[in-house]
Amino acid sequence: MVRKATNRDSRVLAEMAVQMWNTHTVDELQEEFAETLRCEHSAFFIKHEGNMPVGFAQCGLRTDYVEGTESSPVGYLEGIFVKNEYRNNGYAKELLCACENWARAMGCTEFASDCELNNIGSLKFHIAMGFDEANRIICFKKRL
Repeated sequence: MVRKATNRDSRVLAEMAVQMWNTHTVDELQEEFAETLRCEHSAFFIKHEGNMPVGFAQCGLRTDYVEGTESSPVGYLEGIFVKNEYRNNGYAKELLCACENWARAMGCTEFASDCELNNIGSLKFHIAMGFDEANRIICFKKRL
């Protein structure tokens, strides 16, 4: 079962998300997610196997320019995660479909995402899910 997350789910989401975004703590992510869950322009979906949460996806609306798109707003996959032992069961696809349906209901005609250049697993997932590669970039920074 995939369901839309509520504010009560912020801790469960954070406990899964820290496995993907490991530069943050569970508490930091829980606080961020609690705030995000209150925003009408974003959504989280949780995949359950029985009563066990096994994955989640975060999506949102972007009104700034999204690489390769022609409309606004654009639905955007901010993150997707399935616990290792539950992978290769189609759960990520279910979560993605929930995000896409949400974006359609919000008036979007396009859906986008991104991944790091070296994240081959994510690249393969996106291509398998019907995404077309829009561009590759390298970002720079320097201290002033």
